[in-house]
Amino acid sequence: MGKTQSKPLVPRIHTVRRKKVVLDVDLARLYGVATMRLNEAVKRNSSRFPAEFSFLLTKEEFSNLISQIAISSDAPPETPRARSVTLKQGHGGTRKPPRVFTEHGALMAATVLRSEKAIQMSLYLVRAFLKMRETLLANTTILQHLAEIDRRLLEHDSVLRELVERLKPLLDAPESEEGSKPKIGFHQGNR
Repeated sequence: MGKTQSKPLVPRIHTVRRKKVVLDVDLARLYGVATMRLNEAVKRNSSRFPAEFSFLLTKEEFSNLISQIAISSDAPPETPRARSVTLKQGHGGTRKPPRVFTEHGALMAATVLRSEKAIQMSLYLVRAFLKMRETLLANTTILQHLAEIDRRLLEHDSVLRELVERLKPLLDAPESEEGSKPKIGFHQGNR
């Protein structure tokens, strides 16, 4: 029997303050550390986490987030909905609003944590961003080639229109004058 690899847990991405963010609970789970340890590492390295990388939610944002997630208290622990159960206030949930991380903050968190999983994830993230940049560069090159083809087609289109306009008089039959030339061959009226 072969080993089965577990599917990596993909954190839920939320929109807060017009930014895509990940909750500290989900990020800690992804990096294989306790949420408390993640937040401690962020506090120790606060100069690496400016407001555009990580911030604490206000109570209003926190309550809006809880209502968006709509967690059932009786959801089994295996379900994806139950993984954020710790967001609920009271009875073992968080006592204060959670910290959230933007894309850059999540990468920075991986660099300040000392878990093996965090190191692997930071390498994975860097490689993913490199691949994304390569793809964008390839797409940009393709778009430039398409723009060049489009420009050439427009040039050829105008040249072809001009050519058709010049050939039109040659293609149209000249209007004949009835009495000027006799018609050759047998025609009614030619006797």
